[in-house]
Amino acid sequence: MAALAVVTTFERDAKTLELPWPFTGREDELALVRRALTAARHGIVVTGPAGSGKTRLAAEAVRGADCAKVAGTPETRQLPFAAFAHLLPEPVSLHRAVQLLAGTRLLLVDDAHLLDDASAALVHQLAVHGRTRLVVVATEGVPVPGAISRLWTGELLPRLALEPLPREETAHLLAAVDGEGLEPLTVNRLYRLCQGDLRLLRDLLGAVRERLTPVPGSGTRAWRGPVPITATVRERTAHLLGRTAPDERETLERLAFAEPLPLPMDDLDLRPLEHLEADGLVHVDDHGAVRLAHPLYGPVLRAAAGRLRARRLARTPDSCTAALAAESAALTRGIERADVRTIPAPVGEWLLDEGAEVPAAYAAVRARFSRLRGELREAAAWAREGLRGSGDDPDCRRELALAAAQSGDTTTAHEVLGGRPHGGGAATWPAAGGDIDGAVAALTGDGYDAVRLGVPEPDGSRLSGVFRVHADALARGDGPALDRAAEELEERGFLLFAAEAHAQAVRAHRDPRAARTSRTRAVALARRCQGARTPALSGLVLGELTARQRQIVTLAAAGLSNRQIAEKLTLSIRTVGNHLYSAYARLGASDRGALPWLVELPEAQPA
Repeated sequence: MAALAVVTTFERDAKTLELPWPFTGREDELALVRRALTAARHGIVVTGPAGSGKTRLAAEAVRGADCAKVAGTPETRQLPFAAFAHLLPEPVSLHRAVQLLAGTRLLLVDDAHLLDDASAALVHQLAVHGRTRLVVVATEGVPVPGAISRLWTGELLPRLALEPLPREETAHLLAAVDGEGLEPLTVNRLYRLCQGDLRLLRDLLGAVRERLTPVPGSGTRAWRGPVPITATVRERTAHLLGRTAPDERETLERLAFAEPLPLPMDDLDLRPLEHLEADGLVHVDDHGAVRLAHPLYGPVLRAAAGRLRARRLARTPDSCTAALAAESAALTRGIERADVRTIPAPVGEWLLDEGAEVPAAYAAVRARFSRLRGELREAAAWAREGLRGSGDDPDCRRELALAAAQSGDTTTAHEVLGGRPHGGGAATWPAAGGDIDGAVAALTGDGYDAVRLGVPEPDGSRLSGVFRVHADALARGDGPALDRAAEELEERGFLLFAAEAHAQAVRAHRDPRAARTSRTRAVALARRCQGARTPALSGLVLGELTARQRQIVTLAAAGLSNRQIAEKLTLSIRTVGNHLYSAYARLGASDRGALPWLVELPEAQPA
């Protein structure tokens, strides 16, 4: 509970060797940086928030190349040419420095925002002369030497503004570094706290590893309880804890202990609130409600408060009953309106993070909302959370079974329901192993599921809105109409349904180019649906491939390397690579990561 939180500092063993995390999630950006280093171009500037992976991206881009490297530091900002000290003799003029470095073919400049003025001017002159290709890395939101900012404002070099790593890519990264697997709700919590700051993400994950507990029946582990106050957390929140004005600190603590709910602005002293808002520490919404500006601020402030103050200010799960009901009602209204775009639901997430019991009724609604959005692993996790407290809630069991079935895991779905009829006159669970079609239909009895399975009912009068549009387009075999239905489904948040509609459009299109476009969109959406394995997405277009291509693609989707495939089929590695390249072009896939959604593989479960 927040009321019992105390400051706990987590220190790493200085002797522990931390290996680099795998590079993932930046393939497009990596390709862009590498293209900027080709013969016809002079380089690129990479900017982004602290911890967003700028340096790692740049290092990957120049890996294997003959590259000189320099970096700015806070301690040497007043020393001329300090960043280039290992490359230049002393003393040296700017003109002479440019001459000495003229033979450098590739130069990586890290932390360019910390360069001394002379080093910044040297980088600028190297860009002007154009004989040295440059990769310049700078942090956004901090002062940058004018000579560096003029690299892109003066159009000497293009700039790549790196966005924080998206949630889906963060999940892939965490799956790659945590072999035992993190529960999706824990992944979400880490993502909310870190907001794309990979340095903070690594620090927090290292601190909570020993707190992870197995989630029964899922093969994953979960983190519940307070946020550890690590060295990186303290660094990122030093400006927050440094507010010593009593009225400002009082306001910050009141906001911290009011979480997960905002406070009305009228309940707070406006003068310190104005100062805090001006400094970006609090956010006031259009309704006059005030929140802390970053999800990390609340845990840090609560941890820094004394026990007695925390006990006096903290709210309990019981005090959130009405807010939780309102949150559940908002999610239900979204489902009823066929609009499952993201709805803020901080109360349920707070209960979860605190390790408190989440009511089964609420968990079932969260599970259904997540499932309709195509977030199948999250749906299963919420359903399990509801079952953890209730033991045998039928709605939670139903949602868990549906999430499993739509992930292609009918065995788990069958086990969840115990092989028996389930709920309100629903049909008996299909006994045939692996019967995904029957599994979904038996669980829902919904006419729209017939559309998703490709066999819409002759009378679709039970459907309305975008679901009726989808059904009509499928019945007519109208590829463009199916694509339009998919676009509207995506707009409303139904990512899995949209992927399925695009997949159906692939088969309906007469124009091969339109079919390839639909396939590409289907794959892109399916990759965001957390391992969805529905009939519409299975084996999308393998019929377009030659027999050898189908054979190689199937093995690649199963995880075999080019070398392993070559040995298995008695081919050369180059031949395997050529077949895969041709298959990617026909399938509209960019890499192996898309293949499990295109190939029917019962054992393939993409990360």
